[in-house]
Amino acid sequence: MRVALDAMGGDHAPQSEVDGAALALHELPDDVVLTLVGRPEVIEEHLARHPGINRARLQVVEAREVIGMDEKPLAAVRRKPDSSLVVSMGLHRAGRVDAFVSAGNTGATLAAATIGLGLHNGVDRATVASLFPSPDGGVLVLDGGANVDCSAKELINFAYLGSIYMRDVMHRENPKVALLNIGEEDTKGTAVVREVHAALRQHPRLNYVGNVEGRDVVVPHPVHGQLDVVVCDGFVGNIVLKFYESMGRLVTGLIQRQNPGLLANPDLQPLMRFLDYSEYGGAPLLGVKGIAIICHGSSTAAAIKNAIHRAVESVRANLSAHIAAELNMREAATPS
Repeated sequence: MRVALDAMGGDHAPQSEVDGAALALHELPDDVVLTLVGRPEVIEEHLARHPGINRARLQVVEAREVIGMDEKPLAAVRRKPDSSLVVSMGLHRAGRVDAFVSAGNTGATLAAATIGLGLHNGVDRATVASLFPSPDGGVLVLDGGANVDCSAKELINFAYLGSIYMRDVMHRENPKVALLNIGEEDTKGTAVVREVHAALRQHPRLNYVGNVEGRDVVVPHPVHGQLDVVVCDGFVGNIVLKFYESMGRLVTGLIQRQNPGLLANPDLQPLMRFLDYSEYGGAPLLGVKGIAIICHGSSTAAAIKNAIHRAVESVRANLSAHIAAELNMREAATPS
């Protein structure tokens, strides 16, 4: 199995990417090979700090350009065909790698994957699916920020894609799907949210439990228990995601102020990992014909390592093929 890593995309590239790749190779089985894409002379400089790395499991592919975080996504993808992001995606499209990971410009990653890989049958827009830590395992929130304004059809598709991911990659049997709203009553929410709620209630292939509020995302719902998939548009999802990320800094700051020595206590480490976004590393881009993992721009080496793990898990689960099969069956059953 081969995974391409955009080595130049993140805020701390290529150091975080190279260090994360080294960590991943140490943990992953020998059948996993990584392809670092970017400027070879810069990548090799950082690889020199890892003399013990198995170079038989690591390849460097040249890409001279870099897409910046502030560039307009679609224009940048078209203007910079030799960028590390576009070349990484091209390797996937050509079948030379099985997945690609990037901490670069999210919009550009979405554009490159959508144009280069294409969308599955019945999917109008791909979705960034953010996995949040929760007491009984992660909960998938989608969209995480790629699609600010969504139609009812798109949100219903997100529910479907998220359910397949949680079933096949996270091994949740019959995943519980909920719609994020300002209340649980049928009459709550915008017109689009009410339409989605009504449609999901009638959906025969989804385990839809209904509307939920923000307090139910990461802690068990009083009636439905731990949720598996929470659907919302990207505007709401990104706000929830960034707010959750701030909780780790808040808790750390409070402990440092009240009892600094407590942070070194081994018993506290599970809690700190629970609040650390890097534990999951990256968000799968669901709906494209392939495996793409999008990372936070400021990803650490640990986050990059874990994102590579997410890519490997998705490939091993044959996720893209399963999504294609499920969506084809759904489309065939839909009256024309």
